[in-house]
Amino acid sequence: MIALYGFFRSSSTHRCRIALHLKGLDYETKPVNLRARDHEAESFAQLNPQQSVPVLVDGDVVVAQSLAIVEWLEERYPEPALMPADPGLRAAVRSASQLFACEIQPLHNLRVLNRLRSELDASEDQVRDWGRHWIRSGLSTYERLIRKHGANREYSFGDTPGMADACLAAQLFAAQRFGLDVFDFPQVERIGRNCASHPAFQAAEPARQPDAPDRS
Repeated sequence: MIALYGFFRSSSTHRCRIALHLKGLDYETKPVNLRARDHEAESFAQLNPQQSVPVLVDGDVVVAQSLAIVEWLEERYPEPALMPADPGLRAAVRSASQLFACEIQPLHNLRVLNRLRSELDASEDQVRDWGRHWIRSGLSTYERLIRKHGANREYSFGDTPGMADACLAAQLFAAQRFGLDVFDFPQVERIGRNCASHPAFQAAEPARQPDAPDRS
């Protein structure tokens, strides 16, 4: 059984859940409450010295970092593919995915926001404005990438969803949380709608996870 350690609202965990569901893989959710600082426990540090989520455990293999997890799944369970066969397009998918994983999401993750609050005395309005700024900047870049690689396609790089779409969908949930309207990015908004109607993306939504609050 595959186990995924993560937090329901974590964008990084979210993109891994999407990949697992797109692959049709059964997995066990192992909640790590970031607000309760579960990730700082020594027991979790033994599993992942980075003390961050997500972490995937597949047999004897332990993988941290979301894109490394998605690529592990792609190599270990190649069908259905989440990346194109063409090497040039695969490089473009990796580049687009890293835009989210390396440039946008890290700037609004919980530890950064907590630092703004505690060390810089930022108000909640300032914290939200910070998040909106970096998400808007990143989505503007992604809009241009889609126009180059995925215009008139159902998804970012083709007519089936893949790794970049998992990253985009997770980021769009974060955009909602920060109150960012994405209608200025029509390609992003269009592909986001296609993702939202797909069962794999629906199953991975934060509110549907076992550790989400107020689940009925």
